[in-house]
Formats: sequence, C-alpha cells, structure tokens
Amino acid sequence: MKDNISIVLVDDHSIVRDGIKYLLEEDENLKVIGEGSNGLEAIELVKQLQPDILIIDVRMPEMNGIEAVKTINSKATNTKSIVLSMHDSEEYILESIEANAMGYLLKDASKSEVLKAIHTVYNGEKYFSGDISNIIVNNLLKKTTTASLSNTTTQELPKETSTKKHNLTKKEIEILELVLLGKTNKEISEVLNKSKRTIETHRFNLMKKMDVKNLIELSSKAKELGFI
Repeated sequence: MKDNISIVLVDDHSIVRDGIKYLLEEDENLKVIGEGSNGLEAIELVKQLQPDILIIDVRMPEMNGIEAVKTINSKATNTKSIVLSMHDSEEYILESIEANAMGYLLKDASKSEVLKAIHTVYNGEKYFSGDISNIIVNNLLKKTTTASLSNTTTQELPKETSTKKHNLTKKEIEILELVLLGKTNKEISEVLNKSKRTIETHRFNLMKKMDVKNLIELSSKAKELGFI
C-alpha cells in the first residue's frame, strides 16, 4: 500500500484552498500535490499528476467542477473525485452523481467528516454526507414511483418473502420504511419513541442483514426486493 494518498485541490478562492490544505496535511497519510482555480486547470492537473483524489468546488470560472469531473471520468483515469461545495441543492448533487463523482461534501463539513470521506473514496466506496444521502434516496424513490406507474407489468418480490429472506425483525422493517422516506436517525427515534442510540443499533443490524454499506445501496436493495 502506498505511503500517501495524493490529492489535487481545485477552488477559485485561494484562501479556501489554503484552509483545506492545512486541514488535510494534519493527516500524515494525505499529501496535496497540486492546486488549481477552475475546471480546465483541474483537467490538466489530473492529466499531469494522476492524483488519487481530486477535491473540486462546483462553481468556478471558465469551467465548473461538475463539468470537469464529467470530462475527467470520460477518460481512462484512476483519480476519484469529491465535489466540495457550499451548495446542498438537489440539482448540483444529482448532476455530480451523474458525472460519476465518488463523493459530495458541504464546505461546512467537520474535519473528521472530510477525512472520513477521503479515506472512504480512496478505498473505492462512495461518500455522501447524511443530509445529501437523504436527497439522493428521495430522488431514487421518486424515480421508482414513476417507473412503477409507467410499467404495471413489473413483477416485484413480495415484502413478506423479502423480509423472511433477510430475517428482518418487525422493528427493523419499521426503521427501513422510515429510512426510505428520508428520515434521519434523530427523526426516527422521535417517531418510534426510542433513543437515538437504539435506532442506530437497529439500523446497523438492518444494513448488515441487507448486506449494504450506505443509504444509496440500501435504497437500491430495497427497490430490488420490492420494498419500494
């Protein structure tokens, strides 16, 4: 395994880049090897430096971050992209996913979350903060509902069969249904009148039984098994 995770930072504000760079370099396994201020520079930096991770802002001059990510991913590259933005709009988030970004973080994310996102993406998994995951799940639910209405011949596995197959408890089924509605752990704890820690435990067991690692995989698996 390589000693450092190489990173390229692209943001049109140098003070933002300096702040992120300072934060990242507190982790001895991370190394910023290049910086840019727009999407065109991002493309060139990735081409020249072949970093492990590209962290890129959305709104920049000449070419925005999403277009840059799309262009980079259209070519043969091992660089994985994380979009870092102050905007949590559904449009930006879904466009980033369509561009095959591996992660999307808000600029007010904590240091620990930024570091977790980088290591998660470096290991080949996608990372989206909790609020952003809810937007993604809600969008998937909308698409699923539309598809169901337009294709009445689709045969889905009955909920009962899926439940038995994965040995889900009644409480886990309740939590699954609330998660698929975009509810957070705190909101679920209020609905079910249980502590947040209890809900987190049930949710962990649920995801383990369903063999998924995040909300996106959970919603996809639920769709496959006929829960939505």
